[in-house]
Amino acid sequence: MSNTTALLPELILAVAKTIENNAEELTSLDQAIGDGDHVTNLQRGIQALAAQSEALSQLAWQAALQKIGMTVMASIGGASGSLYGTLFLAMSKNLQDEPLTLTTFADAFSKGVEALKQRGKTDKGEKTMLDVLIPVAERLSQNANTPDVFEQVKLTAVTGAEATRDMVATKGRASFLGERSRGHIDAGAKSSQLMICAIVDVLSEKSTTPP
Repeated sequence: MSNTTALLPELILAVAKTIENNAEELTSLDQAIGDGDHVTNLQRGIQALAAQSEALSQLAWQAALQKIGMTVMASIGGASGSLYGTLFLAMSKNLQDEPLTLTTFADAFSKGVEALKQRGKTDKGEKTMLDVLIPVAERLSQNANTPDVFEQVKLTAVTGAEATRDMVATKGRASFLGERSRGHIDAGAKSSQLMICAIVDVLSEKSTTPP
């Protein structure tokens, strides 16, 4: 894990590319049980971050995560903006001034996910992005110091997104469908998985590239 935010522009670009490359699938998933605007909202937030990526790379991690949280909250808007914003703002608050390692990041991420749970009054098993974020937070905390942590996180994210297929939604627009929401992967869970995997791929490559 980089102690500086210099990698943020590359991470934001990787996230933008994976959402763009999977936009059709994500929109189809969202149209099946949601509003159909998940990708549009998400890309609006990513574009706002991309416009600030160089400035973000000059900040310390705590300040950068705070700015990311405020940016996505303002640019995405609605419930999703509030949830994403809460995640990053809580991470910023809990990082404080410690050097960033996978262990300190794992702790901050876990607390960010906990804050998101409280804001959304949602938990694992309700067919939302938390079905990816909660298992990933748990895996990251357990495996932060193991050599295969990146592969473990990716596998956990993929498994979490796929698990939503057999769930009945109890939150958001999909909850109005009741049993009919079963059989569809949640778009928010899938986009979370894609973004996590894209970030992990960049971090994994950096950790194995010789200086």
